[in-house]
Amino acid sequence: MIRRLLSTFTVTALSAVLAAAVPTTADALPAKAAPHAPTGTVAHACGAARSGRAACLAQYRTDIQGGRGLRGPAAHARPGTQAASLPSGYGPADLRSAYKLPSTGGANQTVAIVDAYDDPTAEADLAVYRQTYGLSACTTANGCFHKVDQRGTTTSLPTPDPGWSQEISLDVDMVSATCPGCRILLVEADSSSYEDLAAAVDTAVRLGATEVSNSYGGPEYSGIMDMASHYNHPGVPVLASSGDSGFQNEASYPASLSSVISVGGTSLTKAANARGWTEAAWGSPNGNHGAAGSGCSAWIDKPAWQKDTHCDMRTVSDVSAVADPLTGVAVYDTYGIGSHAGWLVFGGTSASSPIIAGVFALAGNGSQINDASYLYAHADKLFDVTSGSNGFPNGGYDCGGDYLCNALPGYDGPTGLGTPNGLGAF
Repeated sequence: MIRRLLSTFTVTALSAVLAAAVPTTADALPAKAAPHAPTGTVAHACGAARSGRAACLAQYRTDIQGGRGLRGPAAHARPGTQAASLPSGYGPADLRSAYKLPSTGGANQTVAIVDAYDDPTAEADLAVYRQTYGLSACTTANGCFHKVDQRGTTTSLPTPDPGWSQEISLDVDMVSATCPGCRILLVEADSSSYEDLAAAVDTAVRLGATEVSNSYGGPEYSGIMDMASHYNHPGVPVLASSGDSGFQNEASYPASLSSVISVGGTSLTKAANARGWTEAAWGSPNGNHGAAGSGCSAWIDKPAWQKDTHCDMRTVSDVSAVADPLTGVAVYDTYGIGSHAGWLVFGGTSASSPIIAGVFALAGNGSQINDASYLYAHADKLFDVTSGSNGFPNGGYDCGGDYLCNALPGYDGPTGLGTPNGLGAF
């Protein structure tokens, strides 16, 4: 495919940025920033993506460390254990409340998690998470949990990696939180190369996955179409994180593929309103704790079902869920980085992709899903996110007040069509 210039942007500030963005150190807030933003310190589980390789998109709070072991009622139930409150960060009940999800469903669904490298404690850590929150056991022995390599075998698992281990724990915990009745298939690629990850996606579908979540990505490059067919499995929703670097002049891959459902991110906070929650596009003035990815592809044609007008190519994202680590989710991982192991608060669009995969599984309509077009046909059944920005006017790209980097009524880049409001859109 011949690369095309992004010629139809109509916002002057956006056009200038796409031509050349010069970081500054000013301290002004972006347009429509969410008020009363929470504070905290954040680290990335993985390093930046290298050429030909993806980066995991998990972020965790370094100022919150909850220790190890069971928490809440599960801790009380074990003789000799010290009573402990539930971990910091949102748990399954919070996500069900925020997104109006049922507590049952998904019994015939297998959500696949595709990541790189091995998490040797994935099953044991998952057991602690599920027991802490009163979820049924999900183990290899009872057939709920299955871990394989990119060929579908258990005899040659990849080399363990602490950063990707945190990613894996985040992913399996979020599927558990939104769809506790689902089976979980963890497919570990040999490396973070796009070739290995693409092979793992094919293996996930071959082994019976009904949804596939990919919480990784990197900048588009000239060879992305060589991998496109591996992410195209009609009847199996394939999801990918939109990225954690805010608005970019090119979208994140593989989220930019038209066969992939691109998942953006929000800041989610409890509120005294009818819903009980409020959401804004995840962002920060200087990108110092990340922001939901959005952008206009330089390589992928605009699908017929996507109607936004300031990008004549594929626009990212399609749908969203909580991703801000400052309003993040509780995760349990003991193969973490140094002291950052045990109960932590995580975010990144690595959280939102498996959350949305779990919602698709609860709906059980995957056989009708070939791409994101189903969501666009049912957008009125989502929560529309209308505030916040993922542009970095003080340290990166900005698009002025345009929908490509600001949450506005209707479709926008950072949050797509919106966030789950029950299962009607899925």
